Amino acid sequence: MAEAIADTRRLYTKPQNLNDAYGPPSNFLEIDVSNPETVGVGRNRFTTYEIRLKTNLPIFKLKESRVRRRYSDFEWLRGELERESKVVVPTLPGKALFRQLPFRGDDGIFDDSFIEERRQGLEHFLNKVAGHPLAQNERCLHMFLQDESVDKSYTPSKIRQA
Repeated sequence: MAEAIADTRRLYTKPQNLNDAYGPPSNFLEIDVSNPETVGVGRNRFTTYEIRLKTNLPIFKLKESRVRRRYSDFEWLRGELERESKVVVPTLPGKALFRQLPFRGDDGIFDDSFIEERRQGLEHFLNKVAGHPLAQNERCLHMFLQDESVDKSYTPSKIRQA
């Protein structure tokens, strides 16, 4: 009977101070996909998106970064993660093949509402992927988020924490 009483003792926790309550969170990773820009002409026309990252996670070499990527770069990242990691990779927003047909009454894949819908989908995809601890170890994710350009002929590897 004495054992049962000992197990119900109150746990004493350290009171929270102002810095704990209002200071920066212990671990954070913020990724925004924004500022879509359509460039090029005709068949060489495409939209790029700005990816802004802020973090205090030690595995990322830069605590803040800003790069531009196009949809095909997201497809590359998804393919690399599927092949190299043990992560179940979420889907990307669709290719919108019907929007690419000629003689449409709108701008197709360059229509503002479509670009905004795709931007939201890409942001959701990146936050899911980058928030996964196993994906955070993949070189392709770090290159995608933080390097100025994506070297698609890179050698896949794991990132080690500093």
